[in-house]
Amino acid sequence: MVAARALHEGIRPSNVFSREDIHGDTVIDCDVVIVGSGAGGAPMAAELAEAGFDVVVLEEGSYYQTRDFTANTTAMIRQLYRDGGATMALGNPPILFQEGRAVGGSTVINGGMSWRTPEEILERWVKDAKLDVSPAQMLPYYERVEKRMHVAQNDHDAIGKDNWLLKQGADAKGWEIIPNLRNQAHCVGSNRCAFGCPTGAKQSALVSYIPRALHFGARVYSNVRVDKITMHGKRATGVVGHVAEDFGGRGYNIAVRAKLVVAACGAIHTPALLARTGLSSRSGALGGNLSMHPNVKVVALFDEDVTSWKGVHQAFQVREFVKEGIGTFAAVNIPPSLVAMSLPHRGAQLGGLMDRYNQMVVAGMLIEDHSTGRVRTINGRPQAFYQIDDRDIATMKKGLERLSDLLFTAGAKQIILPLHHATSVYSADEARRVLAQPIPAAAWEVVTVHMMGTAKMGRDRTSSVTDNFGFMHDVDRLLISDASLFPTPIRTNPMETIMALATRAAGHVIDNARRFLS
Repeated sequence: MVAARALHEGIRPSNVFSREDIHGDTVIDCDVVIVGSGAGGAPMAAELAEAGFDVVVLEEGSYYQTRDFTANTTAMIRQLYRDGGATMALGNPPILFQEGRAVGGSTVINGGMSWRTPEEILERWVKDAKLDVSPAQMLPYYERVEKRMHVAQNDHDAIGKDNWLLKQGADAKGWEIIPNLRNQAHCVGSNRCAFGCPTGAKQSALVSYIPRALHFGARVYSNVRVDKITMHGKRATGVVGHVAEDFGGRGYNIAVRAKLVVAACGAIHTPALLARTGLSSRSGALGGNLSMHPNVKVVALFDEDVTSWKGVHQAFQVREFVKEGIGTFAAVNIPPSLVAMSLPHRGAQLGGLMDRYNQMVVAGMLIEDHSTGRVRTINGRPQAFYQIDDRDIATMKKGLERLSDLLFTAGAKQIILPLHHATSVYSADEARRVLAQPIPAAAWEVVTVHMMGTAKMGRDRTSSVTDNFGFMHDVDRLLISDASLFPTPIRTNPMETIMALATRAAGHVIDNARRFLS
């Protein structure tokens, strides 16, 4: 018996095509083909289409509308996440990471945090990689992106109690805590950001850049998996792929012939696409330099009801310790099924904990990692390898000690640390003592949603993969537009940086249309 689809795929607007619209092997001609429809692909499509170019966007996932996003967490994960959200980077410990697979990419399932790249990071890129990305040079691209996707603080009335407790603890400690900036228009606080916004308030690429691209004539083909880029000598000439059928089946072949190819598949899948094509970098850096912003969480239990599921996702961020490599603390509500899955408790013990779900605050922190990993392509599929080093583990321990202190100050009575033995602590002093002990790497529960750096930009082709705008060194007409471009991790959420770099690169293409699109 074949399982039913988890979601209804809504009626598609004009120029959005899916597997049902392709009735045989197909050849498509255009000016620009973009592989991927997320933070890198969608702004590129909108900017180039608005400039009058014929743009085709290919997306492996399906097209969904706002009305398709429901409170069925299992269904949303199955449909919107690659591999059901169970992909991992191999190492000790393995790091679970999540990628979106739908029109709109990971912007459909992220929390909407919209931050400019820290100025000192940009200045490092200018100095070390010789990129033209100073804060002043990037300012107009940030402003354009922020206007397009309505970056704003959350409405006061939509902020839930978990976030007010986070702020209460930070204020009591005298730590810097700032209102979060998110790409949202009057979010009502349903706290479903990570499973498809059910109100359309979150201005993901699905509801911002993709409609703009379609308005100006771009075509979006969902359910298309790109196998490789076609080449004529050193010049990219298009892509070939196939219809991605339900449950991994292979459908009709699709070829797109284009004057410019844009790879916007993300830091994991872009290097795999280039490897399947047979491309490599003389620097040896393609697929390397993988940064991940390792994330760890705690589950804090209060005596009072918190009902963390009411209110916006991450209304505040604690930024007190960024100079120490601790990026942010935030309240990150997780549905009960996922909380239960993340805890090693079983039976009545787990049941007792979950009975207190309304008294839980789930809070997380990320670090600016020094460790780097690599994406290798095995039988055509990417596999990430990442070994967190002792320095980064020490930073995680330091951050967890302070996050626990904050939550106990806010009134928590028990905190479950992100260790496989589910160590519970009942005071800040006890958390400090536990975290002062040697903790083997294998004991940590680490996740991430920020993968970066596997096709890094730089002027020097012997140490980088792409040039000042993201064009691959030694290859003509191949542009990369995603987080794989980052020379280093950026300490904060990467979505706006990806979009700003995509907007900048699109402007460069438009200004040099005779060179790239003739």
